[in-house]
Amino acid sequence: MKPEAPPAIARGQSGINPWARIFLPFALGYYLSYGLRTVNAVIAPDLSREFALTASDLGLLTSAYFLTFGAFQIPLGILLDRYGARRVEAALLALCAAGTALFALASGFTALILGRALIGLGVSACFMASLKAFQQWFEPARQPSLVGAIMVAGTLGALTVSTPLELALPAAGWRGVFWGLTAAAAAAAAWMLTVPEHRAGIALQPLAMQLRGVAQIFAAPRFWRFAPQTCFVVGGFLALQGLWAVPWLMAVAGLDRSAAAGHLALLNLALLLGYLGVALLSGRLARMGLSPTRLLTLGSGVSVGMLFLAALNAGPAWLPWSALGLAMSTGNLAYPLLSAGFPREMAGRANTALNLAAFTGAFGIQWGFGVLVEAFGAGGASQAESFRLALAALAAGQLAAFLWFRAGTKRS
Repeated sequence: MKPEAPPAIARGQSGINPWARIFLPFALGYYLSYGLRTVNAVIAPDLSREFALTASDLGLLTSAYFLTFGAFQIPLGILLDRYGARRVEAALLALCAAGTALFALASGFTALILGRALIGLGVSACFMASLKAFQQWFEPARQPSLVGAIMVAGTLGALTVSTPLELALPAAGWRGVFWGLTAAAAAAAAWMLTVPEHRAGIALQPLAMQLRGVAQIFAAPRFWRFAPQTCFVVGGFLALQGLWAVPWLMAVAGLDRSAAAGHLALLNLALLLGYLGVALLSGRLARMGLSPTRLLTLGSGVSVGMLFLAALNAGPAWLPWSALGLAMSTGNLAYPLLSAGFPREMAGRANTALNLAAFTGAFGIQWGFGVLVEAFGAGGASQAESFRLALAALAAGQLAAFLWFRAGTKRS
């Protein structure tokens, strides 16, 4: 069956403003999602001190977000395609508020893990629901710019929990910060309920048929062209941005927490500028011959190179980390490129299948990075050497995944 065309609202033919009624509520959700994803990078020293956490403990705690986030992606895709973005995200943001409250109340490692896991589940729809809503309400030609715009909102969340959060911690403490996040998540859930309902792209199919659609996506060569690159390159970046960038800069570059948080802010600022460029210029670049596929390839290749450069620690630390942020602004172009090869009523499942690859990578890399640091240290390496070797190992895995993606690009 031919999918419905996007409604008139997206083409400015209605009195309803699609940016205010559709884009902004989803932008707030993704702002919170990204901020919660990266907040532990700044409060890691406080958590380690208060709860006596090792590097592997810290990696496991922070990656619990990615575990529940990634594990829910396939059910999430089915829910989005069946019930739509508005209702699914509103319900999950309410769970996020419960998770941040539990984290703020935690008195031990188990409660921290449970709270972090509930947060990951609660924000698991924020990006995917945005993509689903955009595919319902806006024309296909606008999808790359909308992806860039929603990523700007997310990066603003990451910027908020870098230097501004570090400055606020002495007054509010990390528990006070999480109570503020609880209120923000509850408000975002309430706002999401005001988003207009739209039934285009909703698959009113039996569950068995929807599951067969998931199997078709995983069996498609198009999916496996993007999945390894997304797992290692995007997932690896999420692991670094969400936790290991600040400890790495402190251990290898010799920065104090304030300076390391400042470097993280530079990375996130470069990422923000890159997302703005994608949002504003993707259409013009495509007309000039730099298609979204070529832009994704260029950004991924540069990001892998910057990770190797950072591992060498041969120059000013801010340079490769900032360039990494700028290059990674193209990474999420993989989502509209993948979903364009499937019917619109399967878009939620296609996007969440790819997101499963990203967050499986983020979980494994974030936890595994801490394990590698401890293993290299047990083998006699200094703390700085251990961090550098762990980063080099990640860069090598990313290079292999990037070469696989390049091979697929040449075949297509």
